[in-house]
Amino acid sequence: MTEEDATETLNGSQIVVRLLERQGVRRVAGIPGGSILPFYDALSQSKLIRHVLARHEQGAGFIAHGAARATGETAVCLATSGPGVTNLLTAIADAKLDSIPLVAITGQVPTAMIGSDAFQEVDTYGLSIPITKHNFLVCSAAELLEVIPEAFRLAASGRPGPVLVDIPKDVQNERIEVTRWPEAGRRTPAPEADSEAIARAVSLIDAAERSILYLGGGVTHSDGAALAVELAEKGGLPTVMTLMALGTMPVDHALSLGLLGMHAARCTNMALEECDLLIAVGARFDDRATGKATAFCPRAKIIHIDIDRAELDKIKTAHVGIHGDLGDVLGRVLPQIRRQSRARWLARVGELKAGFPLRTPGVDDLRTPYGLIRAVADNLTDEAIVATDVGQHQMWVAQTYPLRRPRQWLTSGGLGTMGFGLPTAIGAAMAQPERTVVCFSGDGSILMNIQELATAAEEGVNVKLVLMNNASLGLVAQQQNLFYGGRVFSSRFAVEPDFLRIAEGFGWRTLDLDSANNPREALGEALSSRGPVFIHARIDRSEQVLPMVVPSGANKDMIGD
Repeated sequence: MTEEDATETLNGSQIVVRLLERQGVRRVAGIPGGSILPFYDALSQSKLIRHVLARHEQGAGFIAHGAARATGETAVCLATSGPGVTNLLTAIADAKLDSIPLVAITGQVPTAMIGSDAFQEVDTYGLSIPITKHNFLVCSAAELLEVIPEAFRLAASGRPGPVLVDIPKDVQNERIEVTRWPEAGRRTPAPEADSEAIARAVSLIDAAERSILYLGGGVTHSDGAALAVELAEKGGLPTVMTLMALGTMPVDHALSLGLLGMHAARCTNMALEECDLLIAVGARFDDRATGKATAFCPRAKIIHIDIDRAELDKIKTAHVGIHGDLGDVLGRVLPQIRRQSRARWLARVGELKAGFPLRTPGVDDLRTPYGLIRAVADNLTDEAIVATDVGQHQMWVAQTYPLRRPRQWLTSGGLGTMGFGLPTAIGAAMAQPERTVVCFSGDGSILMNIQELATAAEEGVNVKLVLMNNASLGLVAQQQNLFYGGRVFSSRFAVEPDFLRIAEGFGWRTLDLDSANNPREALGEALSSRGPVFIHARIDRSEQVLPMVVPSGANKDMIGD
């Protein structure tokens, strides 16, 4: 602890605000309610922290996501008790699965009323146990001096994730004397990786003939992208990326095979089928990446490097498992491996790419999914941030948007949360106001958190929302067509909202590409302007995301290309 000049008498809420300021927090998102009003009263007096008023607690959580995903810094969201908490849980669960550092601060009914079924009481502690790294139910104002810094330490340390701090209303009001302030909570360095395991990994890399580097979201979280690309270049390693890792190697790098798994190019999954060594870096062998796990990379030995020891051998047994920080491990592996061209293997991969490329029908036609995505990308630089909701549009963008840097790509991976895109884009735009943020959404997803259009307009964020409207839950309908005998049920919308009028009502500028005289020119003007712009484009219902691995099927058995 550090000494302060004078003793102060503060209530619990004032203590939390002061601790957040000392953590360097300058923006929080939330919605006030009865059980967290004392904290909001204290927050109103802060000269350092700005509050973003979301229109739904889930929106507040995803606004925090956007800031955390775009910067790597721990972000903060707020909610009151009861429905405030339950609305926030989806964003917390999303952060847990995608390893996003969040601190969620929630109000709770007074301590004496906990367990009495008081108004707006839920068991926040119990509900949040499975979806957080750690959670706290604070019993006294004095505890806050330890709990708040510890929450930030836990959120950022090891595998990042969400931490929840539930504070009863009486604790927020309790006054105590504070004589010393704790140090800010910081990331704890990871334990040093085992040298013997690293040596075994180096031997496997040097001896293999058909190696593939498999990058996961942990590469982004550890800021290890540059080292991963250097490893690929020195070792002559074709490289695949999970949905969460897109951008860690530029899509047009000579060694890039892009996205692997369910909606990858067939050549990518075919190369994995033939490899004799898989070097998994910060990846968790998710089912959407591996398909049927027992059939994934059947000829390959596996090196698995991960900050989370629990991921090692969880899905696939590794021949060499290395627990450690990716930056540290890659930094120690790089000087030891031999520089190799692997000319024969790269030639074979080149044959696969030429023979089985990703097909993008209509890419030159702005009125098709691939054509629209290409046109958007042509109007933006690599400095732009690309966010998506969840569905067909998400997969089309993942397949074809030219992502070239880490933290350029913000999407809901593990949980697949519809409604993620707009609030996440808002948070990213506020955290990095110098960048343009484009959010691709679908007419199903946008309705999940459409109220955050108000937040975006109020904040004047530089977000361009591209709505790909096919009047359906497109990916659901696609699976019903492919795997349920064409019985398309409850996935087509009988009533279509007038999204342009809705966006205008929230204060957004709008563009309807369907009625524009020169849609390419109009799109360029919209994307180059400042502030929120809602761009609407009609997509044919028959369009599908292909190729595709049958759910629970092997990646080698792709259909539809």
